[in-house]
Amino acid sequence: MTEEQFIESLTSGWKTKNPKFVGVGDDCAVVRGEASGSSLLLKADAVVEGVHFLRTADPVLIGRKALARAISDIAAMGGTPLYALVTLGLPSGFQPVRIQKIYKGITALAKQWNIELLGGETTRTRDLVLSISLVGECSGYAPVLRSTAKEEEEIWVTGSLGNTQKLKHFTFEPRIKEGKWLAEKEMATSMIDLSDGLGIDLPRLARASGLSFELSLDLIPCAREATLKQAFQEGEDYELLFTVSPEKSALLKKFPFETAIQKIGVMKKKAFKVSESVKELLHGYDHLQKR
Repeated sequence: MTEEQFIESLTSGWKTKNPKFVGVGDDCAVVRGEASGSSLLLKADAVVEGVHFLRTADPVLIGRKALARAISDIAAMGGTPLYALVTLGLPSGFQPVRIQKIYKGITALAKQWNIELLGGETTRTRDLVLSISLVGECSGYAPVLRSTAKEEEEIWVTGSLGNTQKLKHFTFEPRIKEGKWLAEKEMATSMIDLSDGLGIDLPRLARASGLSFELSLDLIPCAREATLKQAFQEGEDYELLFTVSPEKSALLKKFPFETAIQKIGVMKKKAFKVSESVKELLHGYDHLQKR
């Protein structure tokens, strides 16, 4: 059973028909406000020693990564991060100085994005765990979901993919400004952040929208020294994958950021068969499968 299938088995009874909510199955949960175009975004994310970082890692960067991962999910909805709670799981024999440095990393990134750190919880765990609960907002415009892509819309991605263990999994910049622009300008029709890899996150978006896709492998923006397989499967890129209607794609020439963007494919009918060369690459990080 994959992670996605297991989560579905646990949360199948949670689905709601209330139009004010978007629940399980997107980058964030959404609670729509009374005012038109006003929504709160709710996100919980955790990093665990031995899974997301090694004991030898710089503790400041561990703290930074813990918060940055949650911020990236707010970016994938086109939102602005606002408030955070931090749950800390401490193993026996922990070093207070190390934990203080971890919180220094959290605090520095929170200040960068004007996020208020409002509290949290502390408990005892076998391994070091940091869990972030983050609240964001879309004000005056709607959040971008995974489930709203349409047939023949173009597939785009920010930045470059692959080789993240060497290049950026601790130091990546969440694409908050880019995601907000894509949402406010109604450019992105659907969006997801690439945390588990293009090879698993693109199929997630396609399934949520009831579609398939066609990719041009020669257009995949591989990072320095990254193979195509790494670009699809390594995960922790934290770039934005989004769809754009053909009528608006020319407007992306006005993308007002230094971040590179690249068209990599087209959304197709659900019955469209993905090529064998692409199918071989459609894997990514799954917590329930062996790495």
